[in-house]
Formats: sequence, structure tokens, C-alpha cells
Amino acid sequence: MDNNYQHNLNKGISVDCVIFGFDFEKLKVLVIQRESNEAGTMARFSLPGDLIFDDETLDQAASRVLKELTGLENIFLEQLQAFSSLNRLSKPADKEWLRQMREQPEERVITVAYYALVNLNGFNPMAANFAKAVSWKPVDDINSMAFDHFEILQKAHQQLHSKLKIQPIGFNLLPEKFTLSQLHKLYEVIAGKELDKRNFRRKMIKLEIVEKLNEKQKGVPHKPSSFYQFNLENYQKLAETGFDNFGF
Repeated sequence: MDNNYQHNLNKGISVDCVIFGFDFEKLKVLVIQRESNEAGTMARFSLPGDLIFDDETLDQAASRVLKELTGLENIFLEQLQAFSSLNRLSKPADKEWLRQMREQPEERVITVAYYALVNLNGFNPMAANFAKAVSWKPVDDINSMAFDHFEILQKAHQQLHSKLKIQPIGFNLLPEKFTLSQLHKLYEVIAGKELDKRNFRRKMIKLEIVEKLNEKQKGVPHKPSSFYQFNLENYQKLAETGFDNFGF
């Protein structure tokens, strides 16, 4: 690894990013497979992250990691919390991997986690820094990860669920045009439960954050559904002020 890169890093503080995407069926998270000879399954996977540079803020570091991996800028990115457990580096496989990558692998590192929401269609994430490969994994299929990243993923998922109850969700996870069924499925996936379709549509329309387009699906094996788009002004207003008791 480049020596200048190593010397400019703050060895005690890192950022880790939980990047959520939605494929119209499942909520997914972007994970990296680290370059290593270690054995194991999901333990080989981790969240994208890096030590921060001495001349950047936490937000700048998180944006850098996100851009390196996805090529995207100016997308939804929110700080989650700091993780400072004394057992963050307790797994033997993690210690061995760090010995290969850092000058001081035993040094304690406190990480600040962020979560991001992206439309996973339309870009191809690229492995960066220490990653061997990068891929989307269904959140529900993950039960272990490197370091404390599974705990971070769970916290981010919980935060996304909590946000669903008070603020609109979807603008960053869906394409520009979508059907109400796709929006409904997204909310069900994040909420982790079935939502009455009729009530959901009524509430969405009442909030005035979606607008019906004069366009329908094509080439589908069922009755074509109308496309909708978000009303950006109303969406942003609710994102800032929130709402109460939406029923999720």
C-alpha cells in the first residue's frame, strides 16, 4: 500500500458505510469481500469503510468511501452512531487480516457508522482499497460479518425502520418512475411486515408526495400499472418536518 496514503491516515478513527439498495423484491446491502486467504463464509464480508485522513471530517470521509465504491455523489447519507467496543478486533481472522494491511494492526480503532440509500440500478459498484470483490446481499440473508459489522448493519436497519414511521422513504431507493405496488413492496420490506395495500395507497396519496403519470408499464404479463413519481417539493417538506402516526 502507498506509504503516503498510510502516513496521512488517522490510525484511531474510521468510518463504515451501510449502503442499502432495493431490487423491487428485497432490501439489499453492499458488502465487500476482503482480500485474504482466510476460510469462512459471511465472516469474510464486511461493510465498506476506511480510516479517516487527518485533513478531512467524518462526513467527508464517509462521502469519499461511498464515491470510491459506487462513483456516486450527493446521495442520501446520514450518520448513525459511533462504535467503540473494546472487543471490536477480537476475532482471530480479523486480526490476521489487519496484520497484512496495517502497520499497527493491534491499535484500537473507533468507527463512526453511516447509512446510505441508493438506487442499485444504473451503476456498477467497484471494489476499492482492501476489497477483493463487492456485491449486493439481501439483508435478511446475513447473520455474521467481519469485526462488529453485523451489529452496525442491524443498527442501520433498525434506524431505517424507525425513519419509515416519521419520514418519507423511497426517493433514493427507487427509480425516477415507479408503480405504487413497487413503493408498497419497499415499505413492506423495510417494515418487516405486510401492509394493507388499500390503506397504504390511500395514505400515500393523502400525503401528496406521489404524482400519477400519464404512462403505464409495458411488456408485463399482467394488467399494466400506472407509473408515479415523487413530488419533490412535498417530499422534501415531509422529510424535514416529518409526520405522526403513519401506521408503520
